[in-house]
Amino acid sequence: MKLSQLLSGIEFETVKGSPNTEIYDLIYDSRKVSDNTAFVCLKGYNVDGHKFASDAAEKGAAAVIVSDDVDIPENVAVIKVKDTRETLARMSANLFDNPAKELTTIAITGTKGKTTTVAMIKSILECAGIKSGTIGTLGIIIGDRHIKTDNTTPESYEVQKAMRDMVSEGCKAMIIEASSIGLKWHRVDAIEFDYGIFTNFSHDHIGGAEHKDMDEYLKCKAMLFKKCKTGIINRDDEKWQEITEGAACDIITFGFDKSSDYSASNDKLLSKAGFLGVEFKLGGKREMNVDVAIPGHFSVYNALAAIGVCSEMGISNEDIAEGLKTVAVKGRVEPVPVPGNYTLLIDYAHNALSMENVLTTLRQYNPHRLITLFGAGGNRPKVRRYEMGETSGRLSDLSVITEDNSRFEDVMDIIEDIKVGIAKTDGKYVVVPNRKDAIKYCIDNAEDGDIIVLAGKGHEDYQEIKGVKYHMDERELIAEILEGK
Repeated sequence: MKLSQLLSGIEFETVKGSPNTEIYDLIYDSRKVSDNTAFVCLKGYNVDGHKFASDAAEKGAAAVIVSDDVDIPENVAVIKVKDTRETLARMSANLFDNPAKELTTIAITGTKGKTTTVAMIKSILECAGIKSGTIGTLGIIIGDRHIKTDNTTPESYEVQKAMRDMVSEGCKAMIIEASSIGLKWHRVDAIEFDYGIFTNFSHDHIGGAEHKDMDEYLKCKAMLFKKCKTGIINRDDEKWQEITEGAACDIITFGFDKSSDYSASNDKLLSKAGFLGVEFKLGGKREMNVDVAIPGHFSVYNALAAIGVCSEMGISNEDIAEGLKTVAVKGRVEPVPVPGNYTLLIDYAHNALSMENVLTTLRQYNPHRLITLFGAGGNRPKVRRYEMGETSGRLSDLSVITEDNSRFEDVMDIIEDIKVGIAKTDGKYVVVPNRKDAIKYCIDNAEDGDIIVLAGKGHEDYQEIKGVKYHMDERELIAEILEGK
């Protein structure tokens, strides 16, 4: 593609060289530059890409996109723009021929619930026969293909490439977690979303390099509703009007508030061996009874968000009901089938706050016993281990202390730190250092009505020990244990 084609719709100044230069790809990591690519200089938390402009030129870049002045050889085109992040998004959309126009695009922002809501929408759409790709905390998922990503919302180039891949593989919809940082740093620019969802707003990501204060954090989330056609908004959240102030989209609301377009009432917890969920009555623009296969009252809000967008898309009540009844989120209170009359869950909770949230939710189901298996990461602050031990000791009937990603520390040293926290409670515990052995202990000693949660690994499929990541998927370990291996 000619550089001028990639720059279509972008205001720029040609500092040197020609916009007719042929470009084969866009690169924003100078280590990946090759002949006839265009290097886009991004400014990050700690690194400024402009410092690597001359290095990129030496490696064969045919053009460099900058917002600051750089000194590089005469044979390389230099294009100056106001904001290189915004430019990367628009150039990437041009490079991949604007794939968003060939998909129904749905973006979700909010402090909590993004990953679960993505899974709910995907489950409903696929029940309706609409193949969907997703981008978020769990990576890029297209059919059976799973691509790991470094950020909840990847850089705009990866987003645009993923959408083109989705179109190529027959997807009709794309659902993405639009983090506040992703919105702030233009990672979802050049997309006019068909639907934007606001789940909720609470304290998170404040200070340091991410957001200077809560006001900026809120304003970054609100940016989504200036780049979508329809906003699906949690009316029960006290910030909902601030989020939608100046919005350039139609507004649809959800919540327990009866004036919401999609409202919930009569919510109750559902519990049977192997299934924990919630049920409620849907009112407003649609009326039906809904069962959701994810535990906790909070799941009602995520389900309402999914119902709102899917209803506006014209999905039937039957497909919505089936999608929510069968939804599962990898590594988020994910049930694993077992032959006994108890419930076994895998969850990503790996700090005291997330552990508190999941265990408090599971306590509401009045289990015979709540058993928590967990470890703690090595080469991390010891206070986290104390806090996790204290939280599990307080909320669990039994803690099974084992390994997590021990990294360069000795597993037994980490376990001793966890025991310091548990000692502040009267909680019972056992120590089983090997994680597979610990899972086997839980299964072998399970009693009717128990809820067992394997905390810490979630969607991860590795164990990090002494600088090496070894393959380890808890689902596979459980299967081996049940087969007697």
